[in-house]
Amino acid sequence: MATDPLAETGTYGFRFTTPEQLALCQLFAIGKDIVQDPHYYWDGLIRTDGPLLLFQYTLDGEGCYENGGQSCRIRAGQAFMTEIPGDHRYHFPTDGTCWSFIFVLMRPTIIFPNWEEVKRQLGETPHLPQGSRPIRLLHNMWEEAKSGRLKDPFTASSFVFQFISELCRFALAPEEHARDWPLKVQEAVAYIDEHFKNMISLDQLAEQLGLSKYHLLRLFTRSVGLSPNDYLNQVRITEAMRLLQETEWSVERIAKQVGYSGGSYFIKWFRKITGETPGHYRSGKGQLVYNRVYFDLL
Repeated sequence: MATDPLAETGTYGFRFTTPEQLALCQLFAIGKDIVQDPHYYWDGLIRTDGPLLLFQYTLDGEGCYENGGQSCRIRAGQAFMTEIPGDHRYHFPTDGTCWSFIFVLMRPTIIFPNWEEVKRQLGETPHLPQGSRPIRLLHNMWEEAKSGRLKDPFTASSFVFQFISELCRFALAPEEHARDWPLKVQEAVAYIDEHFKNMISLDQLAEQLGLSKYHLLRLFTRSVGLSPNDYLNQVRITEAMRLLQETEWSVERIAKQVGYSGGSYFIKWFRKITGETPGHYRSGKGQLVYNRVYFDLL
């Protein structure tokens, strides 16, 4: 029986010998955890495994993060970015019920300037949609680690660099194009990203935004370069690709999970966007699965 991918946990460490003459990013650890223990507490000043960069993203519940005398709750859809060692602490809140998160630890070699730029753009506790590129890649990296496919420093380096690059893309995208989108288009994109599993029509989206569907269609297509329906299907198919790799769910179940009423319509869109059927895509285990899904806007 397939399990809920969000309920899976595990931490995987990497201690590859990296040739000194090569410029490689270094993955230290990646993990998913669900914490309910009030004794869960990390102090960045007393850790001895640095220098490291930590990106920790909340999937459900909430945790506490403190730095420089400031304290905040890190809730679902939010991350914190910090350096180890450092004057910070993160822990399970005394009034908490659960904290589910995914994290990655990386050596700062090569990637630190990019890391600093992301923090400058987004802040130390950024919000990222669960379906955003960096978070999808983080889930994929964890799945590769769990499946034993990160077997050498070169593959690990590739994933680390992709992750940092996607964080940079996310941080700088508003400066590139999204800042020029009308506010209603930005709201439409955010609504689709959040509700793609149950959103069913252009009428629903137009009603949510207080626009006529014809005006929304023209405005969205002119700004984004895709119709709302095409953008919605890209979001759905991207999530479906993750589920095909990370679960044993049937095609019909995945179709319904990402918002399609049935398998045949899902297969039609999957083939249109990826060039192959869901079954063929799923059978290609052991390969990097994102080499065909870097859409312009996702």
